[in-house]
Amino acid sequence: MLQLENVVFDRGSKYAVSGGSACSRGEVDAFLKVLKKSKKFAKATHNTWAVLLADGTPIKGDDGESGAGMVIVRMLERADLRNHVIVVTRWYGGTKLGGDRFRRVQDCVRAYLDALGTAPD
Repeated sequence: MLQLENVVFDRGSKYAVSGGSACSRGEVDAFLKVLKKSKKFAKATHNTWAVLLADGTPIKGDDGESGAGMVIVRMLERADLRNHVIVVTRWYGGTKLGGDRFRRVQDCVRAYLDALGTAPD
């Protein structure tokens, strides 16, 4: 599991990004269970995630952050990263971010792909 904490701060909200191998929905669920064993991640406002399976089938979960899972799916498609789940975690800071929340999700996924060495050009 690769985990980057304190990736982005915006108006009090704090973001982290995590990821690892996942070839099925069951493996995604197992990954999320391990992630949430950390009380810090279990208490997060949102743990938005997505994975592209080997055949290109996307699976995503918004966890209350409507539309954020699809942002991760699109970035996984551009990077052609398959069988790898990415989870963007947000701790709400008291101020709604509106559309900027999607930019923060992109920032986190981009940082993760850079750390993994798979960011598209």
